[in-house]
Amino acid sequence: MNGSEGDADDGTLAARALGGREDAYRALMARHREPVYRLIRAQIDDADAALDLTQESFIAAFAHLHRYDVARPFRFWIMRIALNKCRDWRRRRVVRSFFTRARSIEEGVHVADSAPGPEAEAAGRQEMARARRAIDALPENLRSVLLLRTVEGMSQTEVAGLLGLSEKTVETRLYRARMKLTEMVRGGSSPRV
Repeated sequence: MNGSEGDADDGTLAARALGGREDAYRALMARHREPVYRLIRAQIDDADAALDLTQESFIAAFAHLHRYDVARPFRFWIMRIALNKCRDWRRRRVVRSFFTRARSIEEGVHVADSAPGPEAEAAGRQEMARARRAIDALPENLRSVLLLRTVEGMSQTEVAGLLGLSEKTVETRLYRARMKLTEMVRGGSSPRV
C-alpha cells in the first residue's frame, strides 16, 4: 500500500482509511470537500453553517466508514449524508426561529415589518433573494433533485442513484420543481404542494 493516495480510487482510499491511514482520510476529504460544500451551501444559503455542516458530514462519514459500500461511488454516499445533515439543520433552525421570534400578543401590536423595502436592494439582488426563497420553499424531495441537477451538474442517472429513485421519478420531480419555481418567482406566491 505504498501508492500515492491521489491515484487511488475511493474504495481503495476507504479501505486504507479503515486500516488507520490518516493520509487516506485526508485524500477522501480533499477529493470530495468542494462538491459537498457546494451542495450544502446551495441547500442552506448560509456560508458559515455550510462550512460547519460540511465538516459534520465528513465526521459522520468517517465515523461510519465501515458502512460504505465500495461498489457505489463515495461521492453519492457522502452527499446523501450531507443532505441528511442539511435536513436536520433546517429542522433545528425552524424550532430555534420559532422560540426566538415568539412574543406575547401584546408585543405583536408594536412589531414593525422588518422586510427591506425595494429601495434597500438593487433589483438583481431582490430577484436573487426571491429565487433563493422560492428554492428554500420547495418541498425537500423537489429541492434536492433540483440542486443536485443544477448546482452539482449531476446527470439524472446519478441523481437517481444517489437518492434511490427511478430516473423517471427524478425527471418528474425536476419538472415539478422548475414549474413551481417559475410560478413562485413570477407570481410572488408561496408553493402549493
